[in-house]
Amino acid sequence: MLQHFFGLVYLSTVSQIVLFTGTHADECPLQFNPQRAVVRYGGPVSVNCSTSVQHDGIGWEASEGAVPMSKDNLITWRVSNLRDLDIEPFCYINLDKQCQIELPITIYKTPDSVSISTVYHIGPMKEGNQYELQCDVLNVAPVQYLTVKWYKGQTLVNQTTFTDTIKTPVNETATLMIRPDRSDDGVQYRCEAELDLGEEGPRPPPKVTSKPLSITVHFRPIIIETKLSSVVLQGYPVVIVCEAEGNPKPTISWNLGTNNPVYSETLTITDSTPEDLSCIANNSVGTDIRHVKLSKQGNSPNYIACVVVALLVLFIGLFLCVWKKLF
Repeated sequence: MLQHFFGLVYLSTVSQIVLFTGTHADECPLQFNPQRAVVRYGGPVSVNCSTSVQHDGIGWEASEGAVPMSKDNLITWRVSNLRDLDIEPFCYINLDKQCQIELPITIYKTPDSVSISTVYHIGPMKEGNQYELQCDVLNVAPVQYLTVKWYKGQTLVNQTTFTDTIKTPVNETATLMIRPDRSDDGVQYRCEAELDLGEEGPRPPPKVTSKPLSITVHFRPIIIETKLSSVVLQGYPVVIVCEAEGNPKPTISWNLGTNNPVYSETLTITDSTPEDLSCIANNSVGTDIRHVKLSKQGNSPNYIACVVVALLVLFIGLFLCVWKKLF
């Protein structure tokens, strides 16, 4: 205790007379191992300070874990539960003059929580409109090493970095602008807060990920299946189909040129159906229309005769083929 007291008196006296603060070993013959300390908030830290020259004493000064001046060539600064975010430990050595080197140290704290939300919007999104997503990162330090990464599904789509040099935990917010289309219906976004603390830091870098945010996209219908034209024979009804994709699910109707549309995906047409009709797909976002042209043919005697002659020729041809094979 007495030795430590005289050491501090000596250190204070010499510091007032001539104090040299070095940053490199050639200026002040001290070496750190590791050269930089990266410590989790509340975690342990241990750093050696050593010299290879003769000296009158070396020691550590710090708000926690100070080491009294010693004649040894290696002394260790050690704290089991480091919570002083502003700590600035330095190792000093007494030669003809005194010099000291401050230990580069980073104390990090992973976020208490990371969450993702939409800004000024609730419910489904409309295709083509722009929306803002927000990522809230609570109680993280130091923010200058923080990167917020944005993922759409498994794809990294953007990232945000910060330049504030404050050491104490802060809350940070990052935003992302999106313009969803129909292929994004049901897709999941998430944000991830990562602390990349350099080579001396933990690997992989510590990170906290938000719960996924699923988005619903409403988009106008597109008719995906219907015939643009159809042939109708007298006395032979034909069923045509109209299908459409959209969100919300579109309503399908047929416009027959009357005031009474037919609400159905299928329509049975006959020779009495108007020649110009339309399939209409409609939802709250928009409408798609597909026109169908009908071609009507009657069962005239000439037409029937042609069919009979064709069948007769086909029958005679088959008969001749069989005859040749048998005889």
